[in-house]
Amino acid sequence: MDTIHVSADFSNVTGTIKPMHSVNNGPAGIRGNSNAKYFRDAAIPFARNHDANFAPSYGAPHTVDIIAIFPDFDADENDPASYDFHLTDEYNETIMAAGTKVFYRLGNKIEHESKRYGALPPKDPHKWARICEHIIRHMNEGWADGHHYGIEYWEIWNEPDLHPQCWDGPEDKFFELFEIAARHLKACFPHLKIGGPAVTSVNNKRFLIPFFDYITRDKSDPVPLDFFSFHRYAKTPQDVAAQAVEARRLLDEYGYTDTETILNEWNYVKNWQPAEDMLYSYRVIPSLKGSAFVAGSMLACQHSPLDHLMYYDARINTGWNGLFDYLSQTPFKPYYAIKYFSRLYQLKNEVSCTADDPDVFAAAAVRDDGTEAAILLTYYKDHASIDGSRCEEETKRVRIDWSGFASGEGVTAEYRFIDTADDTGDVRVEEIFFGERGAHVFALPLYTTILVTLKK
Repeated sequence: MDTIHVSADFSNVTGTIKPMHSVNNGPAGIRGNSNAKYFRDAAIPFARNHDANFAPSYGAPHTVDIIAIFPDFDADENDPASYDFHLTDEYNETIMAAGTKVFYRLGNKIEHESKRYGALPPKDPHKWARICEHIIRHMNEGWADGHHYGIEYWEIWNEPDLHPQCWDGPEDKFFELFEIAARHLKACFPHLKIGGPAVTSVNNKRFLIPFFDYITRDKSDPVPLDFFSFHRYAKTPQDVAAQAVEARRLLDEYGYTDTETILNEWNYVKNWQPAEDMLYSYRVIPSLKGSAFVAGSMLACQHSPLDHLMYYDARINTGWNGLFDYLSQTPFKPYYAIKYFSRLYQLKNEVSCTADDPDVFAAAAVRDDGTEAAILLTYYKDHASIDGSRCEEETKRVRIDWSGFASGEGVTAEYRFIDTADDTGDVRVEEIFFGERGAHVFALPLYTTILVTLKK
């Protein structure tokens, strides 16, 4: 049996654990059973509210989208009576009550129907920008009996390169809208992060090159872009992380060297066509294989230039949700991958961690005060099985070595696993180590994820 070596040195801090475990959409809310407990337990940092308009538990067609909040475009955008904030406020508060921050998408949900409503270009892009301004003022500055939520991230549109489902108009009209909105909102709120446009892929240069050429055509005054958001659906964590590298290269090429990169839709997709490949993908998403894909993608992106990763989707009424069962709202196995990564994020300080197999992804972190440390690893390749069965030939052995974390009274090591067993949240093994280093050896079947927590 092959032995894989994973090695962590807790004395060698290399950076910061980034928010790779954010999601799209929040807890199910006040209509029906709530899964807010699981959001809190996983300490999910951000929930992007795109496509919330599909979900009855969030308020469905009366929630988040511009055409839901400001239904009559001919109304006076300065009049609070022109706006309907009620269910959107309620939804935002449900997210924040779970300890998760809102990442706000300004725009509309995807429209697959034969007639478009929110995907149509606004009749007046300047007025649209002012409507967005008033939404922000309501959420953050108390306007129109509003709130002081402190929402930091404001994203302009979603997938404008997907015609006609998300933008049913000429591309140059979107470029114009983006510039007008970005300049206006940044002038109104210089302390907030304004960005977008949440394109389907950084590989879509047919759209992105004209877009960046447009917003940088005035070299002395390019359009402000605090963050660049994009999407990727893929079969391997390596593919997901490669998008981050390309996004960073593209931004640097156009002079946006300080712009954050945010991959805010991603999940497993074998292929978009034929239909049987998509059906297989929907089976993978909540499965053991799905959990290893989630863990591997977060770990791979942690080691990439990416600043922020947001899983699609945590709303319970969609096949893209790999986190919660629709009826019981209890977790599927991929939820625990997010929860396990959260342990690294809470420890904050990334340390040197290597794996000598390209299909094993690993990272490690240590707390500021040196009292706790953790190693997270997963074994993933795109095998046909989704539950690890018929994969005996893929089982390997892993040796996990660590150093730089010692205590005269010993170090307690706890091991948690995401595998074919059901106890994905429980400590499976516990040991005590004395000395300057430790080692653990386990069988590592395909799709297994292991969290090692060390405490002094």
